[in-house]
Formats: sequence, C-alpha cells, structure tokens
Amino acid sequence: MSLSVTKFITIILPGLLVAATGVGAGDLATASLTGSLLGTAVLWAVVVGALFKFTLTEGLARWQLATGSTFLEGLMAKGGRWLGWLLMGYLLLWSFFVGSALISATGIGLHALLPVFNDPVTGKQVFGVIGSLAGLLLVRVGGFRFFEQLMSYAIAVLFVSVLVIALLLWPGAEALIQGLFIPAIPDIQGEGLTWTIALMGGVGGTLTILCYGYWIRESGRSGPNAIDTCRIDLGVGYLATALFGMAMVVIGSQVTITGSGANLLVNLADRLETDLGVGGRWLFLIGAFCGIFSSLLGVWQAVPYLFADLWHQLHAKSPTKLHPGNTQATTTDVSVALRQSPAYRHFMVALALIPLLGLLVNFKEIQKLYAVIGACFMPLLALSLLWMNGRRTWLGGARNGWLTILALLATLAFFSWTASLKWLG
Repeated sequence: MSLSVTKFITIILPGLLVAATGVGAGDLATASLTGSLLGTAVLWAVVVGALFKFTLTEGLARWQLATGSTFLEGLMAKGGRWLGWLLMGYLLLWSFFVGSALISATGIGLHALLPVFNDPVTGKQVFGVIGSLAGLLLVRVGGFRFFEQLMSYAIAVLFVSVLVIALLLWPGAEALIQGLFIPAIPDIQGEGLTWTIALMGGVGGTLTILCYGYWIRESGRSGPNAIDTCRIDLGVGYLATALFGMAMVVIGSQVTITGSGANLLVNLADRLETDLGVGGRWLFLIGAFCGIFSSLLGVWQAVPYLFADLWHQLHAKSPTKLHPGNTQATTTDVSVALRQSPAYRHFMVALALIPLLGLLVNFKEIQKLYAVIGACFMPLLALSLLWMNGRRTWLGGARNGWLTILALLATLAFFSWTASLKWLG
C-alpha cells in the first residue's frame, strides 16, 4: 500500500467512525421500509439528510479546532452551567434507551445468525447480554487504535454487503437518476411525507455526532489549519452514509417487507433469500449485524467521553476559558487523560450493564416520551452553532460564512419541523 493511500485512510478514519456509529438497526429498518413503501423516488431525501448532518458535524469540528475547546465546554462557558445539567439529564435518558435498543438489536442480529434457541425472545435476551459484554470488553481492553481498526472492518463489511445486494437488485439507471435529481414524495397526502421525513432525519445518528470532536482529538488534530482536513474526512464519512442509505432504499424498493424494528431485518433477509438465494440472505445478515454491532461499539466507546466531559465541567471550579487559536486542549494527551478518567470508565461499564434491563421490561410509553423529547436535540444543536460559531470574537476567521449560515438555517428549519410533528403526534 502506498504512503498516500495509507495517509488518506488515516485522515478519513474519524469520519468513518461517525458513519459506523450513526448507522444502526433503526437506519437499516427505516431506509428499507421507506424504499418498500415509496420506491426509489425518495433517494434525494437520503442525500439531503446526509448534508444536514454534515453541516452540523462540520460546525462542531470548526468550533473545537478554532477555540481549542469541545462543544460542551464552550456551551457551558458561554451559556452557563445550567445548560450542562440539562445536557447531563438528557444524556442519561438517551444512554439508557438507546443502549437498550442497541442491546436488543444486537441480540436479535446474533439470534438470526445463530438460531440455537427455539424461543426468539430468549435468543434476543441471551445474545443481547453477550453482545453488550463483548462490546464492553473489546472497547475497554483493546484501546482506541484497536477500536478504530475494528470499526473500519465492520463498516467495510456492512457497506460492501449492502451495495452488492443493491447492485444485484438493480432497479435501472433511469429510476436512480429520477430519484436523485427529481425530488418527489409519493403518497404525500398519506404516509409518504412521514416516511420521507423519517428517512431524512434518520441518516447519520443524533447525539453521537458530538463524539466526533473527541475522535479527532485522539487523532491529534488541533488548530484552525485542520478544519479542511475534517471537511474531507466528514465528506467521505457522510458520502458513505448516503450511499448506504440509498442502497437500503433500493433494496427495499425491490422486495416486499413486513414487520417493524430489528425484526424487520430478519424478515427482509428471508425475502432476499427468495430472490437471491441463501447467499443473499447470509450476506445481508452478516452485513446488518456488522452495522448493528459497530453502532453499539461506537456508543460504548464514545458516549462516555460526553459524560466525562460534562462531569469535569460541572465539577470544575471555573469554566473553561476560550479564545480563538487556543489549541492546548486539543492534544492527544488531553483526550487520553479524559478516556482514562474514572468518570469515563465507570460510565462505560454502566452503559453496558444498566440498559440490559430493557431486555426484560416493556418501555413502550417511556420510549415514546423519550422520542418526543429527543426530537428537540437536533434543532437546538443547529441553533447553538448559529450562535456560537457566528461571532468573530469567539472564532475569528473560522466563524460561519453565509453559505454555512444558510445551511444551518435550513437544518434548523427542518429539524424544528420534525420536532413539532413529534410533539403534535
């Protein structure tokens, strides 16, 4: 492998981590079911959703590289510690419900691959516990470099398997071109609008995009000069995410899908066996499990950064001092210290163990309430970036340009709209 290729892979690894963590069972299910219901006409929605998430993540990286402070540090320094306490409450709720969903999906995925239990509920529970503990062990013992390699392999298997299946089910170039470049929403008066919104909003994760700042610290990136590197990195990551989403829409458009949630993936695998044979079924199940497990690994490794960062800021005697060009806080040593802190280690263990309760209890109503509250996160993040990244005194020459402002306003409008629909629904 040439040096240039090796260097390029090193550059794009944090972006691939964002892609691997942001793609989970929910994304697989939503994209495929939307494709089954609406066809390839909504391919454009995947691209728009990826652009929204790119805009937000690039803004987070730009703040950190220009000020030397993470987004959470900056938010509390500029807005007050009360924001930190609100974020802490949200993080704890998010961690429990998302952790429970990831464990359940991992259990279902493993049971589909290894159906050794007659009762699928028992299989989900046993394999869910095994998957959660295995993820904890791999992340805790292996270290960050091992985590990077494992995630890169998992996301490669996921994308290759999904793209191969999409090509085998090729719907034709005309359908793809129309779906990408002629925006349309079939059944817009019925369920079409709802599913299109779900497809756009589900691309690339939610709270996990905050973890990107800690991954670029681990890679040693600091200072405004690294902003362009992050844009390349994130461009590749969200391009991969968009390709994955479009491939799942194509797959869904070519087969009839029933079911919901992670169980839908098993039903989809059964349908693919009918059309592509046993090889198609196994290719999809292996790829889907890699996507689910890589998402679990990403959350287990990166979300504790958020908790440890918040914990440190809330218990610090004074808020972090910020000014443009301060890169002291972006060194790899600082990131390693955060990862080795008791707050990080203890929260990682709690994240892998406490959500196991979700395997035993039906949290349907609580999850519905959480979904309503969680819908507010993305518009608040867009609004925060418009405020924090808009001042020359805080970011200097790295502040928002007019194109970025327009993109953030569009992102704010879209996610505010989806949040209002959640509340009204």
